[in-house]
Amino acid sequence: MFEIALFEPKMPANTGNIIRLAANNGCRLHLIEPLGFDFEEKKLRRAGLDYHDLAKLQRYPNYDAFAKAMHGRRIFACTTKGQVGYCDVRYEAGDVLLFGSETAGLSDEAMQSVAAERRIRIPMMPNNRSLNLSNSVAIISYEAWRQCQFNGAG
Repeated sequence: MFEIALFEPKMPANTGNIIRLAANNGCRLHLIEPLGFDFEEKKLRRAGLDYHDLAKLQRYPNYDAFAKAMHGRRIFACTTKGQVGYCDVRYEAGDVLLFGSETAGLSDEAMQSVAAERRIRIPMMPNNRSLNLSNSVAIISYEAWRQCQFNGAG
């Protein structure tokens, strides 16, 4: 199983899409507060459809609480500032895929807590800022699962 972590997500529709994704690929989803929306928001529920009950979801009041809970696991910061391509990593069950917020990415604290060789990126055309958060989570989480031959839950 892989862990997907969203650092201070801002857009309920993205988080709803990722809840649905996590329910379908078996990843556990971690939400690091503060969130940019009310968890009961209509857009969040609509995007997640009826998958909220199927997803394994954990919330944390801040990054420190999340980092303590993940102690001993390999954390990969998924960031446009990464120097390692997401396909150039050998993923293992239990790895954590950490994604920043849609508006600000990862905080300096979160970024510095991850070794440079575990800061990964998705290639894009030059001069483009970033992909949609839920698309990025799908791309990287499915690559990790593919490398494990889709065995077991994501």
